[in-house]
Amino acid sequence: MRLPRDLSGLDLAKALSGVGYRVTRQTGSHMRLTSDGPPQHHVTIPAHDPLKLGTLAAVLAEVASNLTTTREELAKRLFS
Repeated sequence: MRLPRDLSGLDLAKALSGVGYRVTRQTGSHMRLTSDGPPQHHVTIPAHDPLKLGTLAAVLAEVASNLTTTREELAKRLFS
């Protein structure tokens, strides 16, 4: 699956809320998201519009690793 090219950081935060992440704080142009369940996991994403493709891929890879799934499966779950 191709990653969306026009996704903002806020849109990504909303999408990640569907898999158990929530915004815990924002400092400047970066948001920190924390997963609800064990193990607790933190990920920082920029609140840019749009996100660079490499940044989006790296965030999805980190979240997928925490959820023990692949980046492609996570992308399908979030953006399909």
